[in-house]
Formats: sequence, C-alpha cells, structure tokens
Amino acid sequence: PTGSPMKTDAPDRTTSVRLTESTRVEAFSDAVMAIVITILVLELRVPEHEPGRLLTALLNMWGPVLAFLISFLRVSVIWLNHHGLFVRIRRVDRTLLWLNLGILLACTIIPLPTALLADALRSGDMGDLRVAAILNAAIAALQSAVWIPIFPYLRDHPELLEQGTDAAVFHAERIRPWIPIGIDVAAALVALVSPVAMIVLWTLSLIFLAATS
Repeated sequence: PTGSPMKTDAPDRTTSVRLTESTRVEAFSDAVMAIVITILVLELRVPEHEPGRLLTALLNMWGPVLAFLISFLRVSVIWLNHHGLFVRIRRVDRTLLWLNLGILLACTIIPLPTALLADALRSGDMGDLRVAAILNAAIAALQSAVWIPIFPYLRDHPELLEQGTDAAVFHAERIRPWIPIGIDVAAALVALVSPVAMIVLWTLSLIFLAATS
C-alpha cells in the first residue's frame, strides 16, 4: 500500500558501532605471522668458511636449522589454530581484538628464543643450552596460555559467531590450552636435567596442538 515503509537491507547501525567484520583481523594476523616466519629464515645465513670447507660449515649448521624448524612448526601450529578459530567468527568486538593481539604478541617473540636456542646448540655449552631450552618451554607455555580466555568469551558471545556455529563447541575447547601448558612446564623441569630430552618432550605439545588444531 501507498505510504508503507520500504524494506531495506541496511545493517543495524547499533550493532555495527560495537561489532566489525573479522576479515581485517584475519588479514592483519596472517601478515604478522608471515613476518615472524620471514625473520626466522633470515637467521639462516651462509656460514663463514675457508675455501673447500663449505660442506663442513653447512654440517655445523644443524643447530640453527633444528631451531628454525621447531619454531617454524610452532608458528605454523599457531596459524592453523588461529585459522580454525576465525572460520567460526563472523564479527569481532574490542575485547576480542585485544585477545587476538595477545596471540600475536606471544607469536612475535618467537625469534628471540629461537636465536638463543640456535646459538646454544651451535656452541654445545650445556649451561647455555639449559637456559635456552627452559626459555623456549616457558614461552611455548605462554603461547598456549593466551588462548585460555578466548574460548569462554566466544561461548558467552554467540553474536560474534558465524551462523550455524554452536557456541557450545567453545565450551569444550576451553580445556585444550591447559594440556600443552602442562607438557611445556614438564619440559622446562626436564631441561634442568637434560636439555636434549626437554627438546624432545617440547615437541609433543606441538604435535598435540597440530593434531587438534
């Protein structure tokens, strides 16, 4: 009938003030993780060597290469978990933005413990290796801990989720970060006795997070 209001698809301005699309957050997070990986690989440089001794110099790089591969796997696991999270998120609010920045903060510090571990493996000094191993385990535990508040927050804010996403899935996920934290704390204690055994145990948390991402 004449004079009736026209129906439009305009977004709810009240909601748009508080919520924004998640795509920009994903793009920014992907860029940060890509930069971290780039910084890691830049540490792999052509070793100094005398003419005819290149092969020996390359074989002596096993420590930095091992440290790089472990950290590359860790960044990859963080990205896989982050991607798995945001495929279920449609919008973000200020709190979720800060929680996501916590994930990125824990990710950006990876190059430092990686460089320390590489240097300790190169030198072979057990004291330095013990310190580097404990630091890596502690930072790994931090990288899991920053996920702890995210799952209950998303459970309690279904308006942020993609349509059809059951908020109860995040209630079940709330336990998962504690498992690698326990493994990383155990690895740090093992490092006091055997840094090499610690590195082996430390990778178990990576395998768990990769398998369940």
